[in-house]
Amino acid sequence: MTLLQRLKERFWFVPALLCLAAVILAELLIWSDRVWRLSLPGWADAFLYRVGESGSRDILGAIAGSSLAVAGTTFSITMAVLALTSSTYGPRLIRNFMADRGNQAVLGVYVATFLYSLLVLRSIRVLGDTRGPDAEVFVPHLAVNFAVVLAVLNVAVLIYFIHHISDSIQISTIARRVRTDLRDTVERLYPEQVGRDEHEVDQHPAHHDDELDQLLAEDAVPVDAGRPGYVTSVRGEDLVEAARDADVLVDLCVRPGQYVLEDTVLARVHALSSDDKKTVDALRAAVQIDDARNPYQDVSFAVQQLTELAVRALSPGINDPFTAINALDDLSSGLSLLAQRELPSTRRYDAHGTLRVHAPQVAAVDLTSTVLDHMRWYAAESPSVMHVSLDLVQRVGSRARDRALRARLLTQVRLLEEAFQAAGHQDHDVEEFTARVREIEQVLTRA
Repeated sequence: MTLLQRLKERFWFVPALLCLAAVILAELLIWSDRVWRLSLPGWADAFLYRVGESGSRDILGAIAGSSLAVAGTTFSITMAVLALTSSTYGPRLIRNFMADRGNQAVLGVYVATFLYSLLVLRSIRVLGDTRGPDAEVFVPHLAVNFAVVLAVLNVAVLIYFIHHISDSIQISTIARRVRTDLRDTVERLYPEQVGRDEHEVDQHPAHHDDELDQLLAEDAVPVDAGRPGYVTSVRGEDLVEAARDADVLVDLCVRPGQYVLEDTVLARVHALSSDDKKTVDALRAAVQIDDARNPYQDVSFAVQQLTELAVRALSPGINDPFTAINALDDLSSGLSLLAQRELPSTRRYDAHGTLRVHAPQVAAVDLTSTVLDHMRWYAAESPSVMHVSLDLVQRVGSRARDRALRARLLTQVRLLEEAFQAAGHQDHDVEEFTARVREIEQVLTRA
């Protein structure tokens, strides 16, 4: 995860940019008024209001005060929505609101308008030391008129905000954002390659599985995390480069989404001198550790968010199976895409065909099993949700390239059947569910 990506998730980032733009624009328009003393033709001058010193101060003061007041109101509404979303759908979904460009832009426009009006207001002053009724007063008419344009824009932004905040708390919008994160993460991680994998290396048979196991079993220098937190990203190219420069083999022991302690081993480095601090620091810097997870390299995080959405919807306090169905449908979209992709090799080679990094990968079989386990635990008493769980199995299984995934799905289908039968449903519902299970089994065995 790059610095720019981290900044984009900060709620203050867009408002800060807009405030900076407001400062530059205010100073530029004031300078233009001071240098050029704007003189327009008669027909054009009618569109430029010249209300004098007192009128300009009143206009700018009103715009500045109202924009700051509305900014406080919109911020309060956003906080209320965050509290509602956190309690209803799960606290991990808050990051989607914090990173929402619409909310950031609305707050930024109002704060930037306040700042712009304040800067223009302070520029209205008496020129020189002249006093009395004939004193020359500088009024940046162009800047004042642009403040009126910003005030009109603020009205449009307020209307947009009301629509946007109402749309953002709908379950379809919340689930769509997480589904997009999931699919984007799959597209970003699984087609990409870090270094070169074994299929691109001419001499890749030199490292058979037994030889690789022997290499990894040899004594190695452990690289610990140094701080607690979640592994948010791994810069694979930096790992390969550091391993190549030191001529070592790096066995990565963690993956994005995993929680580590200070002494958790991030990697084991083979053929490394124990006093090579430079290489150890380079390897540790390639593994980003933060206080919270994000979906950029952590595909399981987006899956967890949608799973949590479904589980919370099934709780007795909410009892909303249709929200759970919506979440499962979105999960099937991302997991089906993942099932179609070939799992990247755990081995990374450098440009010379030398094995440099061995890294764990997240497989579709583990992610899908996690979702179905939670449905078996929490949704067994909801026939509609259980049927949609079978739909998820069918969608993923019919597109799966991995036999191990289809075999695990067969096991999960039978476990779902056992849970459904043990939930005490009517005979008709049990027979219907059992018939659906037999259909799914045929699909999985034919795939």
